[in-house]
Amino acid sequence: MGIEVVRYNFRLRPGTTAERALIEEWHRCRFLWNEAVHQFKSGVRPTFANLSKQLTEARARSSWLRDGSQVAQQQMLRTYAQALDASCTVKGRGRPRFKARKKTLPSLEYTRRGFRIRDGRLVLPKGVRVPVVWSRALPAEPSSVRITRDCLGHWYASFVVTREAGPIRVVEENSGVGIDWGVARTATATEERFDLPHHGHRKRCAAELARAQRTMARRRRGKGHPPSKGYRRARTQAAKVQKKAARQNRHDGRIWAGTVVDAHHLVAVEDFKPRFLSKSTMARKAADAAIATVKRELIEQGRRAGRKVVLVRPAYTTMTCSRCFARAKQPLGLEERIFRCRACGHTACRDRNAARVVLAVAERGHTGVDDVSQTDHLPPGGGAVAV
Repeated sequence: MGIEVVRYNFRLRPGTTAERALIEEWHRCRFLWNEAVHQFKSGVRPTFANLSKQLTEARARSSWLRDGSQVAQQQMLRTYAQALDASCTVKGRGRPRFKARKKTLPSLEYTRRGFRIRDGRLVLPKGVRVPVVWSRALPAEPSSVRITRDCLGHWYASFVVTREAGPIRVVEENSGVGIDWGVARTATATEERFDLPHHGHRKRCAAELARAQRTMARRRRGKGHPPSKGYRRARTQAAKVQKKAARQNRHDGRIWAGTVVDAHHLVAVEDFKPRFLSKSTMARKAADAAIATVKRELIEQGRRAGRKVVLVRPAYTTMTCSRCFARAKQPLGLEERIFRCRACGHTACRDRNAARVVLAVAERGHTGVDDVSQTDHLPPGGGAVAV
């Protein structure tokens, strides 16, 4: 039994006055974020300490900033400083950008001295009281809360709490599974019973989504005119359809990830990044599969359950034989679904063979096919072909 830090999410039901106060607070925090980004682009690169000092001076001059919470404003600057540091240390992370008023969804964060929970309501600075839909009880006093609003206008509160970790389910030490990502089948495992089929939730909602989008097109006004009520209703309906499909994908991914994690000690995951699929003819189906969401859920559940999670680079996993590790001389086309090894005669499904290669690489303590010595597994003159 250990200690873990988790988030508990709850739905908020703010009234008109509370929602207006949250929006105004968000605009103040967004102004501070954009000012910090402007200073960085101007070459000034202030630290969090300098930004906090500037915030104190700005609040002394501006009554508009003083009308807001100092805790939320400081947390916004702290988040900016963390994002700036991550852009220099995390590979692929870009610099913080401006938060547009019409495109950025509100997000506020309060530490323990900036909020209270009284009579089932979330009490924020300046007398803002927001009812909370308590779907479950908090295991301990929260240390911070993040308030967000989604594209449908729904508000949520995410509390950070510390709790005792549950008992770790004991599994066999030699039990392992390899996961290969795809489009026709979202996830292919070394065993067929752990596969995740492509459910196609967005495809089933395509007709309803197209109807809402056609309504948006008909009710769209010219440039420079505010959107009509009919346009806003159609836009909300389209967002609801997309949100429903996304929730279904996330739900199926969580259930599947829990099944895989509960049965295996070693979880070898292909470190597949589906970003390049957005530029291909499979973009629509790849977005429907939500590979990135399912992959993130599998990795998170595996690490929280104490499993050994290994990310294997996808290079050459499809071209390598899972039995003798011989590599094909030419890349496999997408239409080639059967893998056949010329060296040992092994024949298997293309994706199933790749999943077994991913597992074999992870069992040898490596993160890529190139890291494994080919001389120990490749017979003299061996090679592989795909048919």
